[in-house]
Amino acid sequence: MRAKSVGGIHLHYYALCKRKLWLYDKGIAMEHESDRVLQGSILHEQAYPRLQQKEWLVDDAFRIDAIDGEYIRETKISSKMKNADRLQMLYYLYQLENRGIRKKGLLSYTKEKRTEEVMLDDDTRKEIKRAIAETHGVLEEERTPKVIKMPYCKSCAYYSFCYAMEEDEE
Repeated sequence: MRAKSVGGIHLHYYALCKRKLWLYDKGIAMEHESDRVLQGSILHEQAYPRLQQKEWLVDDAFRIDAIDGEYIRETKISSKMKNADRLQMLYYLYQLENRGIRKKGLLSYTKEKRTEEVMLDDDTRKEIKRAIAETHGVLEEERTPKVIKMPYCKSCAYYSFCYAMEEDEE
C-alpha cells in the first residue's frame, strides 16, 4: 500500500529522524508542546516584511514561506539542521518544476544572519527523487522505526515520547 503523498515537512523529518517522520505521518503530533516550534512560528510571522504575500499554498499539496522574484524563500532559526532544511527546499523546487515553474531557493538562517542558495540540477533532482521514494518506504513500515539517539534529540518535540521508558536509565 502506497502512503499518502509526502510534503516538505516529511522530507525535513526524513533527513532528521525516521521515527519522527513515521510518528508525524500517523497523526502523532507533539509539535504543539514544543518551544522550538513556537519560536519558529513567531519567526515565520515576522519574516519577509517587505513582501506583500507570504506563505503560498501550491495545489493544496505543499506550502512555501515566500516567493521573491526568481527565488522561493524559507526562514529557519539556525543552520543546525542544514541538511534537512536543504532537502525540504529541494522538495519544493522539484515540485514547482513538475508544475512548470523553475525557481531557485534561499534558506535564511536568522541566528547566523546568513542565507544559502539551493538549486535544482541533475544531481539534486536524483537526490530528491531518491529521498521521496525512501520517505514513502519509511511511511509504509508497519512498526515504528527504532530510536536512534542523535545530538538534537533532547530539543525534539517527540523526546518524551521516544524516551519515556528510558528516563530511569539515563
